[in-house]
Amino acid sequence: MRINLMIEGQEDVRWKQWVDLARAAESAGLEGLFRSDHYQSVQSRTELGSLDAWTTIGALGALTSSIRLGTMVSPTSFRHPSVLAKAVVTADHVSGGRVELGMGAGWHELEHRTHGLPFHDLETRYAVFEEQVEIVVRQMTEESFDFDGAHYSLHTCEARPKPVQSPKVPLILGGLARRRGAALAARWAEEYNTVFPSPDAARRRRERIDRACAELGRTPLVFSMMTGCLLGEDETEVRDRGRRLMELTRQEGDFDAWFEGLREAWIIGTPEQAAERLAVYEGAGVERVMLQHQLHDDLDMVALMGRIA
Repeated sequence: MRINLMIEGQEDVRWKQWVDLARAAESAGLEGLFRSDHYQSVQSRTELGSLDAWTTIGALGALTSSIRLGTMVSPTSFRHPSVLAKAVVTADHVSGGRVELGMGAGWHELEHRTHGLPFHDLETRYAVFEEQVEIVVRQMTEESFDFDGAHYSLHTCEARPKPVQSPKVPLILGGLARRRGAALAARWAEEYNTVFPSPDAARRRRERIDRACAELGRTPLVFSMMTGCLLGEDETEVRDRGRRLMELTRQEGDFDAWFEGLREAWIIGTPEQAAERLAVYEGAGVERVMLQHQLHDDLDMVALMGRIA
């Protein structure tokens, strides 16, 4: 199982913390560092800040040497597809070919309203998303093309330079593997990511993605998941981190009930217990995991992630 660190950058992660997290991830031997792409807290805490995702990734690309860097995921409502593609390709050059692009339709209405970004109905957001995916991929792979859609028009587009990675920066799409999303991923993506699944749910979603690829004559995509993570040297340390997380996220109620409720889909325990849990997911078809670490000032837990493999 390939282990990656996932950081919710919109919950007030500052630049020094990003540098420390990236260096800790490299030191731990993790495959990559992924970050969310939001402009403000998804807990609707407007006092918390967020650095821009692709500016952060480009800067970290210059400061690191081995970890992969990417978004989970970049909403298509934030940037014109040509702007997004240019940012991604630039970061790919800065990092020497170590970035990955996760794309999504966007969902957090408050941040759109606060920052004056368009927030259309779901059908329109998804139609915009589909057009953006095609445009971004074609800018990375084609010498010249025209595009005339309902939302974007490009004429004799010659996007240069191309990415360092060939044929393109890996594209990650995701969701619940419903038919429309699975077909889009099978056409354009290299990886499909699903969030907080049980092992049984992961297996079913993997099967649907594989079927969508087979219908297009493609080999199966990499199948990955993002889920929460709480690790410790022993149960006492795990629970201590759980209490810190409960306080940080302002959860109310009984700690034991809340904590036990996380165990179904989260990776919780010692590194050895986490490895056993991930082996179950591996048996369900998951090849790669992005472990969400919300205690972003806790570098010791990043080191524990490195011991899972």
